[in-house]
Amino acid sequence: MYPAEIVVPMKEELTDNGFVELQTPDEVNASLAKSGTNLLVINSVCGCSAGTARPGVLMAVANAEKKPDLLTTSFAGFDIDAVKQVREHLLPYPPSSPAIALFKDGKLVHFIERHMIEGRSAQMIAQNLLAAFDEYCA
Repeated sequence: MYPAEIVVPMKEELTDNGFVELQTPDEVNASLAKSGTNLLVINSVCGCSAGTARPGVLMAVANAEKKPDLLTTSFAGFDIDAVKQVREHLLPYPPSSPAIALFKDGKLVHFIERHMIEGRSAQMIAQNLLAAFDEYCA
């Protein structure tokens, strides 16, 4: 488990921009049980999370005409039980962090795995998400 002093600034990059932390399995389940769209980011300490995943997510949300109803996040290696529960909802995909998932009415409709984040720019990730928002968000 990562120390809080390392993780908190990385969490705040999302939470300071409207993302709600899901820190327990019950919070994950309650969030995903809600109707509408839910953008869930599995945050991470890795460089691709800092360099492209978080900036790409924030760029997409800021520039979207159609936005997800809920913005949520859990932190891999810190919110351990919550991330484990999130991953149950992401099956059959293998564990991945960082990762970006869009759920609609509790069902996974769009997923960006780590291998789709690595080596791509924040702008590319934002464009990918904007297309998903246009398709699935009201």
